Amino acid sequence: MGDSVSHMEESINISELATLQASQTPAAGPVSSVPIGPASSGSLNGTPPHSASQLTQSDGTLDLRSPYLYLNRELSWLEFNARVLAEAENEAVPLLERLKFHAIFASNLDEFFMVRVAGLKQQLTGEVGELPPDGMTPSEQLAAISARVHALVAQQSIALETQLLPRLAEQGTLIITPEQLSAEQLAQLDGMFHNEIFPILTPIAVDPGHPFPHLRNKSLNLGIMFAREEGHESGFGVVQVPMMLPRLIEVGGVRLSDGTLAKHAFVLVEALIARHVGTIFPGVRPKGVYVFRVTRNFDLEIDEEEADDLLQTIQQELRRRERGNAVRLEVAGEPTQASLTKLIKALKLDPERDVYRATGMLNVADLMRIVSRDERRELRDESFAGYVAPPLRDAEDLFAVLREGDIVLQHPYDSYDTIVDFITRAADDPDVLAIKQTLYRAGGDSPIIKALMRAAEAGKQVTAIVELKARFDEESNIVWARTLEQAGVNVVYGLLGLKTHAKCLLVVRREKGKLRRYVHLATGNYNPTTARMYTDISLFTSKPHIGEDASSLFNLLTGYSAPPKWNSFIVAPLGLHEAVLGLIQRETEHARAGRPARIIAKMNALVDEDVIEALYRASQAGVSITLLVRGICCLRPGVARVSDTIEVRAIVDRFLEHGRILYFANGGKEEVFIASADWMPRNFHRRVEVMVPIEDAAMRMRLIEVLHVQCADNVKSWFLRSDGSYARVAPPAAGQAAVRAQQRFMELARDRVKASEVAGRPSRFHLPPMQARQLEGQGVRTRRRREAPPVKK
Repeated sequence: MGDSVSHMEESINISELATLQASQTPAAGPVSSVPIGPASSGSLNGTPPHSASQLTQSDGTLDLRSPYLYLNRELSWLEFNARVLAEAENEAVPLLERLKFHAIFASNLDEFFMVRVAGLKQQLTGEVGELPPDGMTPSEQLAAISARVHALVAQQSIALETQLLPRLAEQGTLIITPEQLSAEQLAQLDGMFHNEIFPILTPIAVDPGHPFPHLRNKSLNLGIMFAREEGHESGFGVVQVPMMLPRLIEVGGVRLSDGTLAKHAFVLVEALIARHVGTIFPGVRPKGVYVFRVTRNFDLEIDEEEADDLLQTIQQELRRRERGNAVRLEVAGEPTQASLTKLIKALKLDPERDVYRATGMLNVADLMRIVSRDERRELRDESFAGYVAPPLRDAEDLFAVLREGDIVLQHPYDSYDTIVDFITRAADDPDVLAIKQTLYRAGGDSPIIKALMRAAEAGKQVTAIVELKARFDEESNIVWARTLEQAGVNVVYGLLGLKTHAKCLLVVRREKGKLRRYVHLATGNYNPTTARMYTDISLFTSKPHIGEDASSLFNLLTGYSAPPKWNSFIVAPLGLHEAVLGLIQRETEHARAGRPARIIAKMNALVDEDVIEALYRASQAGVSITLLVRGICCLRPGVARVSDTIEVRAIVDRFLEHGRILYFANGGKEEVFIASADWMPRNFHRRVEVMVPIEDAAMRMRLIEVLHVQCADNVKSWFLRSDGSYARVAPPAAGQAAVRAQQRFMELARDRVKASEVAGRPSRFHLPPMQARQLEGQGVRTRRRREAPPVKK
């Protein structure tokens, strides 16, 4: 992995992983996290209760719904983004990968403001029905968000300008100003401005005769302060940088300080435009130029019950949301107070809370272009392409392989080409009669979409459940919906008032005069592009009872006809919430009875108040609980007599952790589930989701191994403190193996392929040999770590 950290010093087995997990201690030293919660009366102060007496009710029981026991959702998300920023600052990560994490951090913040902050601002102007479990009001949340984001933005600016960009410049990739160019290079750049940029610019003077212009969401703008030639009156103008212009203009022939040629040199387009202010506003004397950027409320508001045509209604809302209220103003440069005040007033923003000053460039997400342009391997992670799993690798008949038994795949370590190939073969197979699939985020130029179109054109019965309301993918999904309809696909937009978030594919095939169903279920979207960057779990099965459930699910989505009962599927909003609470309660009862009780749950977010309370009750009963939560976690671990047997971990690494896997010891009769849903109210009550048990013993063992490797990670793992802050897990001690989960999974995928090749035949049980007894003792239990003192602000 280039100059990245060493991932795996030696091979370890599953029992060693359990020992490692139990022995890990928190890392000491500074971390990129702060206690969660504002310091104000009547709300959380960012610290857990000092004693159980603070939670004790009049009847002597502990109040498990006390706001002290719940972390704020928005602030918890900001701590996730802080972990992304920490990875961007990690010296062990290759330079271009660090730049990528900086871009992701900035892009994440944009979406957070467009949706979450915008929603809180709307609550300020309307009536708030109820407060969140943590008890913070919208005003308190906005104030706390502002304080944390200001600190994070300042941290990123310093890290970029003083650490990463200078390091990249040393490697020959740099961002320069026009003034640093030679006369010849500057002449070429000026020619580009006059020929390709100036003709499409629209300078707008802001005065009583020219009202303040509408500025597009996330667009870059130049604020120009000037004095008119005819007098001393100050003026203010705005130039919006057209979004079709490249942000980074590459310039050739630039030399470094040692005289060598730069690999890549870029000039920011706004710097080039600023150089020609006199051309843009002739007849005035420029007094200064600064760059600013506006973020707007970009969420859709759709009344589905009043919409005659959902697709048309969403199209109309997409056009309207460009005019959403401003929620954030970012400024780089030195504006005069008068011009900044005018800008803030025009946008109706709070000058303290909503304005963010940057010492460097705005919209750091645009630096992703440098990542894509610079192909030097030594500045990147070691290249990796997923392996086709052994049972499918040389199979001429995929359907025959699936008839032998279930197959679990772990992406991206197991190649997503397997899923694309399965859909493609089904589309071209004359014995396949029907294909039904949910599509949430299909991505651009998708081979899956093309296969569905081809199947429909061949006369097969093809149904696609296209979720038009997938946030920020609405336009793309509208295009795909229309394209599929034109090819003859039966396109359905799901159930009224619910998003279809389940990931399900059903293929119906005629075999020996009978029909057989083949089902694929997943934790991630049917998107081959993101599948290379996200970690997810897939299940292939041809079990008849699961096929029946898949048919029932699609009948529910297309015909509003729920079955009397489900065989294996647990479906939201038709019982998933109750089922999860029941599974946690069952572990609680096992613990009270002295039977084996253990929960390991991997997900993206934990928010639901009922589930958190159930986990607290399980912890009080002695259930050992490990939560692998990549993003938001509102549960407060480590509180005496409430959650002292609960640990929360999070991994931030080269791939985005996205899979949902649930393990329950169940008194010794272990159960493992995969799901499309996180433990959030929206997943339980406002989305169509599917959770399914893994019935094959070998497949269960493989997923238990996945969970244990993640629990043992001591390279890229963080843990949640009881005050809401996160700290890195301590690095391995001398003589202890370094465990980097994602690297370990890459090695396991490669080893499975090698083992299959040595054996000379593919095996369905693509798991290194291990005994089930290794998973029954310490392999599924961990000791409670000693917690380090909380980091102070």
